[in-house]
Amino acid sequence: MKGADEVLLVVDVQNDFMPGGALAVAHGDEVVLVVNRLARAFSHVVLTQDWHPASHVSFAANHAGRTPFETMALPYGEQVLWPVHCVQNTPGAALHRDLDVPHARLVIRKGHHVDVDSYSAFLEADRTTPTGLAGYLRDTGVKRVYCCGLATDYCVAWSALDARAAGFDVAVIEDASRAIDLNGSLDAAWRDLRNAGVTRMQAAALLA
Repeated sequence: MKGADEVLLVVDVQNDFMPGGALAVAHGDEVVLVVNRLARAFSHVVLTQDWHPASHVSFAANHAGRTPFETMALPYGEQVLWPVHCVQNTPGAALHRDLDVPHARLVIRKGHHVDVDSYSAFLEADRTTPTGLAGYLRDTGVKRVYCCGLATDYCVAWSALDARAAGFDVAVIEDASRAIDLNGSLDAAWRDLRNAGVTRMQAAALLA
């Protein structure tokens, strides 16, 4: 069992990111059993959940003439416009039914502010609005954060980078994550993670 100063951060293992979902990540369902095995090795697990209002600014459908995966300048910067996904209280926003982490201590819901997107579990996309996760982890004595889930190159990477910026030791568990890989975004994410001092690892290293 991992120590009290280590946490497994499981990012957005939700139905809309699964094959057949509104914003499907290829092979996203393959992470579920790996995450379940990893979670049993941790006494401290935190889950995140994308949780958008239907009128959310990141949805292409809310901008006349726009289509998913275009980019658009918003007050806080360049925003990818997404298909409608993870709308509050819809089946698509629910955690995958086979995700088995009954001892998870906290669920951080993100993307619930209508006018700003949120990839990271720590900061909204305006890069100033905190979710409160960093303070919670510090208050509970966490020193090292292991990130996994969906998608590697967006919410997992942003969460890992922000955890590192907040002063935690951070690792991304590659085989417990899957990527969207939009226009080279996966290679770019791994480069940013490496440059920030985030470790890249496999689940077996934690389960041995």
